[in-house]
Amino acid sequence: MSLAKRNTLLLTLALFFVELVVAAALVKYLLLPVAQGSADDLASLMVLSAQTWSELPDDKQPAFEKELIEHHAIALRVEPLANPTSSWRPPYFTFLEQALAARIGHAPSFLADTTNHQTWYWASIPSKHQTIYVGIPKERIGIQPLSAIIVLLLIGLLVAVLLAHLLAKSITLPLAKLDLAAQQLGQGEYRELHPNAWPKELRELADRFNTMARQVQRLLTARTTILAGISHDLRTPLARMRLALELLKESPTPKLITRLETDINEMNQLIGTILDLARGLDKEHLSRINVYQLLTELIEQSEAHECISVDCSPNIEISLPALSLRRALSNLIENALRYAPIGKINLVCKYDEKICRIGVLDQGPGIPPEKIESVFLPFERIEGSRSSSTGGAGLGLAIVRELANVHGWHVKLEPRNGGGIAAWIEIFPKPKTF
Repeated sequence: MSLAKRNTLLLTLALFFVELVVAAALVKYLLLPVAQGSADDLASLMVLSAQTWSELPDDKQPAFEKELIEHHAIALRVEPLANPTSSWRPPYFTFLEQALAARIGHAPSFLADTTNHQTWYWASIPSKHQTIYVGIPKERIGIQPLSAIIVLLLIGLLVAVLLAHLLAKSITLPLAKLDLAAQQLGQGEYRELHPNAWPKELRELADRFNTMARQVQRLLTARTTILAGISHDLRTPLARMRLALELLKESPTPKLITRLETDINEMNQLIGTILDLARGLDKEHLSRINVYQLLTELIEQSEAHECISVDCSPNIEISLPALSLRRALSNLIENALRYAPIGKINLVCKYDEKICRIGVLDQGPGIPPEKIESVFLPFERIEGSRSSSTGGAGLGLAIVRELANVHGWHVKLEPRNGGGIAAWIEIFPKPKTF
């Protein structure tokens, strides 16, 4: 059974149960008291009419009978019915028989008789000298409360089914759209959901799905870019190695062997960088470090340490993933040295109560504003030659962005006054200063 049918059935049963409870309360506390009161009044009138008629003189009785028929729809007779029947009677007669029994000492049995296509119900009521038959027409009973309740219940059931169907659709229709979006995402044709009119819970689910879908799209784009970059960047050293091997067959020389070693090292470095990008997705445990000491160690490990300076308080300590931060800063420093070989590089740490900002500031040519966001993509470089002499593999900033995403940091590239780029990593845990 589908979710829509199951919800429709459950909601219909629930609404119908509520209808039954309301109908039972209506019958018990309203219809039954009204029916009993009406039966008591009619029984009193029937007994009083029979007793009054029996005490009147013979010449007054016809006028009294006429008065009863015209104004009260009650007939009197002393002759037994010629062809009485005990057909089905409305439930109201049960209350009327009980009311008559309370007044004459026994419960009379109503018999039906059809005269001139009109059905009458007769009850025998004893008087002082004889038994008098008092009759009331079927039409005098008026409406049938039980029939009305049954009709109302049926109408209510139809309304309950319609409302339950609409309510179930309001839940299952967004789910159907979500299912279609998931299928489209699997086929690479995802279109973003717009759940503004959906219920709150489903709207939140759709927002999470949109976020996940965007992440999947980014991952697929990154995968395609990485595969294209790998195939391109490996093709060049492989071609050189194939040529060197052919030359080695004819005349082995140390120069060719050195070229092979260089190409192998280049390929190994590229593969290692790609593995770094993959490892960046793993979250690292926190450890407490001194930021100034970390920056100083990075400078000492750099081959161009003489052109790198530090602007950081020596007393800032912060809990963070040390290896991930070290890897991210190393990539930023390497980028600054590669693209800004002339001029000083400054490592800066700024801290207030809410944020700790660590920056790598260079004096290079800078990055055009329209390309600042794209340089974070894998294998993306400002110049498109992809030559090893003009840049790396184009994975350094992609690794920094992935590390930042995993650990909840922000990475920003900002142009500096006078030229150059300021690469900032913003970290939000509260550091401790002393």
